[in-house]
Parts: sequence; C-alpha cells; structure tokens
Amino acid sequence: MAELVYFTGPMDCGKSTLALQVDHTETSAGRKGLRFTRQDRAGDGTISSRIGLSAAAIEVTGELDFWQFVVDELTTGHRIDYLICDGAHFYSAAHIDSLARVVDELAIDVFCFGILTDFRTELFPASRRLVELCDRLEVLQVRPRCWCGAPATHNARTVGGAMVTEGSQVVVGDTDPRAEVAYQVLCRRHHRRRMTAQVAAVTLSPEPLPFGE
Repeated sequence: MAELVYFTGPMDCGKSTLALQVDHTETSAGRKGLRFTRQDRAGDGTISSRIGLSAAAIEVTGELDFWQFVVDELTTGHRIDYLICDGAHFYSAAHIDSLARVVDELAIDVFCFGILTDFRTELFPASRRLVELCDRLEVLQVRPRCWCGAPATHNARTVGGAMVTEGSQVVVGDTDPRAEVAYQVLCRRHHRRRMTAQVAAVTLSPEPLPFGE
C-alpha cells in the first residue's frame, strides 16, 4: 500500500539530508521518482543540505496542483513510484490534500520533509494538514541542541540579532547569526525566555575577577 509519510523535526536535524538519502535508496531499488522543494536556502529548484549535499528539484509554486501534475506525467508515459517533497511546511494545505489524493488514487508513495512549528511556536498550515492526513509521522532521531546543551525543540527567528515572535510566518533566512534575518534552534525554556546564544553570551558571561594588576 502506498503511504503519505511526514518526516519532521526542528531545524538542523537533517531533514533535507534524509530527503536526498531516501531518494537515493528508492532509486537504487529501481524505483522512479520526482523531487519537489519550496524555498530552499540554495534557491529555487534545489534540495540542499547543510552538510553539502544537493540535487535539482521541481519548485513548488502556489498554483501547482500535484494531482494534475502527476497525472499529466503518467499520461505522457513517465513512470512515477514515489515523490520526495522537501520543505513541505512551506506548502499550502491544498497542496497536502492533493498529495494525499496522489497516494490514495494513484498508489504512489509520498515522502514529505518539513518543520512542524514556526518561530512563534505555531503549526505551519501544511504541517497541521500533514499531521491530520499522513499515514505515518516520523520524528527525526538526529536532534540538534540548544546553546545550553539541552535537546532543541523550537525554532527562533532573529532580526538584527534580536529574537522576534511577531511577523510573517514565512521569511527565508540563514543560520548565520550575522545575517539580518537568521534562525537558531533553542530548547523550550530558552525560547520562552527569548534567550538566544548571543544573549546568553552577554548575560551569562562571568564577572571579571576583582584583582588589580
């Protein structure tokens, strides 16, 4: 039976790396698939991982109808056994409904990879729909760590170095703290306190010893 599977976890847990690995494994078994992505850090039409792996993919636009796209490919003689859908949290709920239809009516496996919650700790609409519809939810076992050493569970957005909890849900940034819009992973406690690694470096730095020269 074909499945709709959602592989999820916070930033830096290896979602895109796993997407490329699953594609490689499926291809090695003689299966044919298509890769999709949306708003990858490397630009349109690319699945890239932070460990240096990348592959070309089809960019998902707001107008893309997965069902119609796959049907068109099949009717022109292309074989499709599975879909790799990276950056799935950036899709729309309608995209997820269309992917579920591909699984149920065309018996094609769909493997989605994405983040559950945004920088405000709210579910992305597509992630919410995936949780509602998927046959299997897989939380990635590679867990990034907060600056304090605890497992990181939340994604923080910083603007100009300061953590923010308001703004557009989707803003593409980087993990480089020097970028104007940047992201880092935190444990829940430090996300609630808005204590990023940069804030901690200032507020938790030891006082100089009171010794004169």
